Amino acid sequence: MSWAGPEDIFLSTSLASYLDKKLLVLLRDGRKLLGILRSFDQFANVVLEGACERVIVGDLYCDIPLGLYVIRGENVVLIGELDSEKEELPTHMVCVSVPEIRRAQRAERDATDLKGSMRKRMEFLDLD
Repeated sequence: MSWAGPEDIFLSTSLASYLDKKLLVLLRDGRKLLGILRSFDQFANVVLEGACERVIVGDLYCDIPLGLYVIRGENVVLIGELDSEKEELPTHMVCVSVPEIRRAQRAERDATDLKGSMRKRMEFLDLD
């Protein structure tokens, strides 16, 4: 039985090239986490240092600090490196506080719920 050498580790996984770099991790539930990749395993379980959740509602955004964060691999949809030299967000985006972004999230969710309930009430108009 032969063991993989250090040079083979980089061939076996692309996450090794992301170690100690700032990443964006998109989760199954739609959350977006940012942080520095400190560790990972073969199941894509990852450890982010200095993690924060970026919440975006319209033109508003907020980075909610989470600290050291362990993410189970089955929840990961996408992992990508952030370019440290580029601006992360468009200039028209406005940074707001956590309570403000939560209010905006609630208002957006209520509007979506209302739209869905209105659509259900109007289904009788579909004469197709």
